[in-house]
Amino acid sequence: MDAVTQAMADLFVRRADPYTPARTLREAGPVHRTPIGLHLITRYADCATVLQGNDWSHADEAGQLHPSVDPERAAEEMPTSFLWMDPPDHTRLRGLVSKAFTPRTVAELRPRIEALVTELVDRALAAGEFDLVELIAYPLPLTIVCELIGVPAADHKAVQTWSQDLARGFDPDVLMTPETHEARSTAAREFMRYFRALIDARRAEPRDDLLSALAAVEDRGDVLTETELLTTCVTTLVAGHETTVNLVANGLLALMRNADQWELLRAHPEYVPSAVNELLRFDPPVQMTTRSAKKPMTVAGHDFAEGDGVVVLVNSGNRDPEVFPDPDRLDVTRYHDRRDPAARHLAFSLGIHYCLGAPLALLEMEVLLAELVRRVTVMEPLTDEPQYKANLIVRGLSALPVRFA
Repeated sequence: MDAVTQAMADLFVRRADPYTPARTLREAGPVHRTPIGLHLITRYADCATVLQGNDWSHADEAGQLHPSVDPERAAEEMPTSFLWMDPPDHTRLRGLVSKAFTPRTVAELRPRIEALVTELVDRALAAGEFDLVELIAYPLPLTIVCELIGVPAADHKAVQTWSQDLARGFDPDVLMTPETHEARSTAAREFMRYFRALIDARRAEPRDDLLSALAAVEDRGDVLTETELLTTCVTTLVAGHETTVNLVANGLLALMRNADQWELLRAHPEYVPSAVNELLRFDPPVQMTTRSAKKPMTVAGHDFAEGDGVVVLVNSGNRDPEVFPDPDRLDVTRYHDRRDPAARHLAFSLGIHYCLGAPLALLEMEVLLAELVRRVTVMEPLTDEPQYKANLIVRGLSALPVRFA
């Protein structure tokens, strides 16, 4: 097996280190064809071109990665709403949710996020040794997005389980077992049933939450079907916390493995916002995404016909040495100098699919890091080989035993 073929295989199985095979592919060339016909885009400039280009569609991801899903029953299998849409439907549905994630609206959540972070860090320090994923990484974003949408606290555990099964199901069908397929389908059905009942409750007794606002949109006769309403709720909840869970866990592990950067951050808390963006660049929660050409296109000297699919390797683009000096080194100051800003990382995507929840994810991680820097002097992993979820696209740790003091 030649080096490129081996690297391509490793990229899809090495959860603990996808960056070594990504580097091999990037150095070997900007475009590589996979056995399933999709092409891997490896270099930052080309990744950015595809992500920002209006001539690249995101609507065909289900067909490219999930051929087992019947398009007529897609909402029951993969309720992803505007994640995999093109304008005008993407613009319409995204616009309904966007008001909940504006910088101003998110800023108003700061006191609640700070209170929750204080509570979680209190628990962590009292425990001393604990699973960081269970005690901090999940409760922080899950609690906030559930409160924002209007999901009662008693239901958080159930929606967390469904979210995990659905996020796992984002991976290509060929990488999943029949049991994983079934878990995805079950989660989708349970989510739709759950939100249907919750929306009925909000129509009877509206509250100050996103769910009530979306229900009111449909009641006014605006362009929103019941299926769109339900899938938008599911998408907002899943996307609103699963990626941030990975940002928290992957990011804190990176700081623990780079003690000099953790100490630098403790000595200079003003680097916290920069550190959050660097952690997103260094180990992005979403490792890759797909697009398809709407018309004949040429990228990196390669000609694509209409309908050809590509996989944008976010993990590779974020470590392109042509854009990020010393890209495999974690540098919490990389984004600090506003007079000489570092290149924009690809962790939140670019263009019309730029992450709607980016302001919330940034704020949650900034508040958490600031609290840890202020209160925690010892932060260390209790294992050299932490467990990773099976997920390929939304990649993160399943458990991370640590010690805080």
